[in-house]
Amino acid sequence: MFRKSAVPAVSNGSYLQGQANGKLSSMGSGQPAQEGKVVLKKKVTLLRGISIIIGTIIGAGIFISPKGILKNTGSVGMSLTVWTVCGILSLFGALCYAELGTCIKKSGGHYTYILEAFGPLPAFVRVWVELLVIRPAATAVISLAFGRYILEPFFMQCEIPELAIKLITAVGITLVMVLNSTSVSWSARIQMFLTFCKLVAILIIVVPGVIQLIKGETQHFKNAFAGNDASVMGLPLAFYSGMYAYSGWFYLNFVTEEVENPEKNIPLAICISMIIVTVGYVLTNVAYFTTISAGELLLSKAVAVTFAERLMGSFSLAVPVFVALSCFGSMNGGIFAVSRMFFVASREGHLPEILSMIHVRKHTPLPAVIVLHPLTMIMLFNGDLYSLLNFLSFARWLFIGLVVAGLIYLRYKRPDMPRPFKVPLFIPALFSFTCLFMVALSLYSDPVNTGIGFAITLTGIPAYYLFIVWDNKPKWFRKLLGK
Repeated sequence: MFRKSAVPAVSNGSYLQGQANGKLSSMGSGQPAQEGKVVLKKKVTLLRGISIIIGTIIGAGIFISPKGILKNTGSVGMSLTVWTVCGILSLFGALCYAELGTCIKKSGGHYTYILEAFGPLPAFVRVWVELLVIRPAATAVISLAFGRYILEPFFMQCEIPELAIKLITAVGITLVMVLNSTSVSWSARIQMFLTFCKLVAILIIVVPGVIQLIKGETQHFKNAFAGNDASVMGLPLAFYSGMYAYSGWFYLNFVTEEVENPEKNIPLAICISMIIVTVGYVLTNVAYFTTISAGELLLSKAVAVTFAERLMGSFSLAVPVFVALSCFGSMNGGIFAVSRMFFVASREGHLPEILSMIHVRKHTPLPAVIVLHPLTMIMLFNGDLYSLLNFLSFARWLFIGLVVAGLIYLRYKRPDMPRPFKVPLFIPALFSFTCLFMVALSLYSDPVNTGIGFAITLTGIPAYYLFIVWDNKPKWFRKLLGK
């Protein structure tokens, strides 16, 4: 099932190995092998790259419940400041990934960069946790939001049955998996359309908000920094919530091998996307406060719906539909990107060999896509999703901080590596410190959940030695693994 990195054979069926001649890319070169005939094609243009980033960053959070930051900052002015600073910090992280994506031209994102900088063990632990828990749970959570809001217009007068939400969610997950298994071009086109819908939804909120400001509706901005003082613990937690809202800027690096002219398009797509998202997030929050007070925002279950009901009347019914489309776009972008991490990890010998197969006609990493379907369904119907995400949210920032620290390490380890795009050293230093500070904070503020997540992450270490390093496995164990 799992194997050490080796020269794989070509499949006899409808799929071929990721590199059809069986040659793995060189760890030292940073370049994927290009000699095989059956490869993932370069179909991600600049516009598609922008849609992948924006489409995965903007999910349901900005429309439903941006109150976490307000709750932990204590004032309108401070919450808007945190939204802005988190956008800038996320841009710093994205610029670091832009440098990595232009000097290490392999797909796989976090996994690939940790593998290049620190070796196979931490890289395996990263992909192990992503495959077993993080991605299925994250997909199930955003899919549940899709299911709830797509049904909202049909259940205006009553509570939506939980079973109905889960069933429509299961249909949505299956549809995304089929789409990404069938065609890279169509999944990218739909992602562009859904990104357009997200931006329209933000404009639907921002434009009336600007009109309210022109009318002089500024009462909620008076004494903007007055209110409950942010506690020593509250302000860092507000930054944690803000950074989570902006997370997703790294997804284009998961598909580097499919990006046209990556030296130019990856930095451009990242910069354009982060500017659009940051401006959109800040203006959306400003628009909310033109109509809703800080106290009302904290009590609202869905801020965008409350805002729309007050200003748009019957048109407010369109808001849940836009929120559902926004969630579907995040589902599609996440599956499209993360499946490439599993594809690359299999190609390097860290996951079952079948996950590095490419469909001969469709040129999609079909096994790497559909492997998530059963795991996500199990999470959807049986798992305590929000607890799992709480357990493992620290792991995301731990490994992202490790990746950016790896950028600094590679500057000294491999100074001659071509770097078409290079950021000033203070940017990765500041960002990696921020990530590691958030990890340390989570250990201090929530030691139980973080400790459980830490323990789940550590299971990757014995798994690595059991499945990858151990050569002399007994015959019964090999049979169990399908060898």
